[in-house]
Amino acid sequence: MKETKPWVKPVLELGPVLLFFAVFMLFRGEEVNLFGRNYSAFILATLIFVPVLALATLIQWRLTGRLAPMQIATLVLVVVFGGLSVWLNDPRFFKMKPTLIYLLFAVILGVSLIARRNWLQMVLSDALPMDSEGWRKLTLRMALAFLALAVANEIVWRTMSETTWVYFKTFGLPLILFVFLMANAGLFRDHALDRDSDKSDS
Repeated sequence: MKETKPWVKPVLELGPVLLFFAVFMLFRGEEVNLFGRNYSAFILATLIFVPVLALATLIQWRLTGRLAPMQIATLVLVVVFGGLSVWLNDPRFFKMKPTLIYLLFAVILGVSLIARRNWLQMVLSDALPMDSEGWRKLTLRMALAFLALAVANEIVWRTMSETTWVYFKTFGLPLILFVFLMANAGLFRDHALDRDSDKSDS
């Protein structure tokens, strides 16, 4: 994998989301006429977000030489459901997208546990060295967390205002994931592998 500046990955991942939020807030409550059709602020933000995310993902691939499977799956769902929202001028498809992404992640993690092939460990073991039991516990917790996030997204977009959903998607979901990781600090500590001792034994 190619080395890049430490700020590049966060900018490429968060930039499109923050741009979506900025466009929505700038045109909130207005309609914009494009190509003879009137679009709400939400659809306009989606129309901009989809190609920007695709471009950011392409740049990240060119800079690092790799993409995580979850990044690819996310991009595909964004293009499909974002495209449907713009094409049909219906924001519901894009609002459902996080639900499907989180359900997909939960299913993948659940299948890996059943198959006794911890794919999460295969992907992240270099960055987060833990024993097998630690990875099993983390995978189970993450699968349940993704299920909970899918349910939360459905509740918010179906029962609350569009602005509330945009705030929830932009700031709420990342904050929840951050709190989840912090809550598992004890798991990371209790099941951590000692890299120094591993090197000395080899």
